[in-house]
Amino acid sequence: MQTLPQIRWGFIGCGEVTERKSGPAFRLVEGSDVVAVMSRSRQRAESYASRHHIARHYTDAQALISDPEVNAVYIATPPSSHATYAIMSMRAGKPCYVEKPLARSYDECMRVNRISELTGVPCYVAYYRRYLPYFNRVKELVRSGQIGRLLSVQVQFHVPPRELDTASGADMPWRLQPEVAGGGGYFYDLASHQLDLLQYMFGVIIEAEGFCCNMGGLYRVEDTFNACFRFDSGLTGSASWCFVAHSSARKDRILLVGDKGTITFSVFDYKPIKLYTEQGVKLFDVPNPPHVQLPLIEKVVRTLQGQDTCDCNSLSATPTNWAMDRILGKF
Repeated sequence: MQTLPQIRWGFIGCGEVTERKSGPAFRLVEGSDVVAVMSRSRQRAESYASRHHIARHYTDAQALISDPEVNAVYIATPPSSHATYAIMSMRAGKPCYVEKPLARSYDECMRVNRISELTGVPCYVAYYRRYLPYFNRVKELVRSGQIGRLLSVQVQFHVPPRELDTASGADMPWRLQPEVAGGGGYFYDLASHQLDLLQYMFGVIIEAEGFCCNMGGLYRVEDTFNACFRFDSGLTGSASWCFVAHSSARKDRILLVGDKGTITFSVFDYKPIKLYTEQGVKLFDVPNPPHVQLPLIEKVVRTLQGQDTCDCNSLSATPTNWAMDRILGKF
């Protein structure tokens, strides 16, 4: 029986996403382990290492990357440091797995891609919805032809403000700090999942325009967005996001319109997928694993072990930043 190479991860960042969505998954894959963790807060690093039985902890990212026991790096920090840490990791010859979005801008993504190409070291991005059973079922339903030829895609995401949205100073959520999140408030963090998923299903977005404004006045960045876009196949779509809506307007829905039916599904709520055709309505309740990043992390680990090929890399993640920057009017 072949012994798989051991992938020994070091975590840069140990925030909420690592507690359940991703962190435990790294140890559920054969041949994968977590051997070090880093946080700028010594107390947080020590606590995380102790609670998760991780041997070493650091307060300096370079020290973790230089650790000879670490041969792959998970970057779970806000976007402002994604490109820097990814480049440090790749220059050290260590593959990295970066939380989404890949970086704060399309330009930063291109920097990451150039270093990956120069070093030959891969960078993967945590667009884990590509590999979840729920979204694979959506993709299968479209490919089955049950709604006929796909004519249009419509995204609606409306949510009320969060409790911390009026906080200021050190208490302000990082997503509302443009120098940290990349601009656009919650849009850059949450819309990236939706736009990446649509491109994974239907091809690259080659045109995108948008209007964005601050309608709620709760914070200084934009909170409401409307956009239209076109895929390389010719398929067109539209989207609206509002992060200060009344609770009665709450909606998490993508509508796929075909000439023989429609499909609706959610991106964050995982409500049952609905298929509407002349035969009536069918519901598909598709469960996802408890640790939602597990299928993608397993794919990344198997690729690093030479057993598989993961296409969720920095190159394939970059068009999402391009589309978001176009919608935000960055260029």
